[in-house]
Amino acid sequence: MPKIIEIKDLKDEALLPFVSTSEAALLRWFEPEEGLFIAESPKVIRRALADGYEPVSFLLERKYITGQAGDIIAQFEDIPVYTADSDVLTELTGYKLTQGALCAMRRRQPPQAEKLLKGANRIAVLEDIMNQTNVGAIFRSAAALGIDAVLLTKGCSDPLYRRSIRVSMGTVFQIPWAYLDQGAPDYVEFLRSNGFLTAAMALRHDTLSVDSPILTGADKLAVILGTEGDGLKEETIAACDQTVKIPMAHGVDSLNVAAASAVVFWELRKR
Repeated sequence: MPKIIEIKDLKDEALLPFVSTSEAALLRWFEPEEGLFIAESPKVIRRALADGYEPVSFLLERKYITGQAGDIIAQFEDIPVYTADSDVLTELTGYKLTQGALCAMRRRQPPQAEKLLKGANRIAVLEDIMNQTNVGAIFRSAAALGIDAVLLTKGCSDPLYRRSIRVSMGTVFQIPWAYLDQGAPDYVEFLRSNGFLTAAMALRHDTLSVDSPILTGADKLAVILGTEGDGLKEETIAACDQTVKIPMAHGVDSLNVAAASAVVFWELRKR
């Protein structure tokens, strides 16, 4: 039987992971070991569990215990399941749980980037993308449109931040990802040394069209996306094999990086 605990005291220290609004605090929860992240909604929790992440505790609206999350908590007899009515959980967390379920889960060390490149044909590289919504949306597009792995520079927002997980619909647990050890532009040579044609997404005139056979015919291709506003660093663009942009109409100069990623992933998927 699941270990159901009725919430009596909103200041119970065991509830702190669900109260904390500081991602940095969750990241350091078990310091020096890896910390915590929060998965939200039964669908996302299932995807995290399927990827091997370990739950620490659950926070469920009462009706979810025998409803949408019943199958999840039935797997973990020793993991505490804190519960109350919706209004109590709203008071506790500071917002209404639209999906009625949260799970505090243990982080783990991401794999080495080089390991993810073995057997991959199409990868996305995120350079210093800080917006959590954009990171999550890019992961969702990558998972849906045939990208084999996502690599991130250390200036990127963490894919396991709550908003990124939620926007990605849990696809951060379905597509492999890792941080690059190298900064810009050194990581470009690292990709090239692993057999990848490197394509920088940038607003330049000396570009290939996104449907160019040079790109679509590449056996191994790395699509490199830059931060919001400024885009890729000039030295990154200069280091890449090709520069690519999406043709625009009606005088529009660019797309949001998440929207652009969906277009380019579709066009450049491995056929």
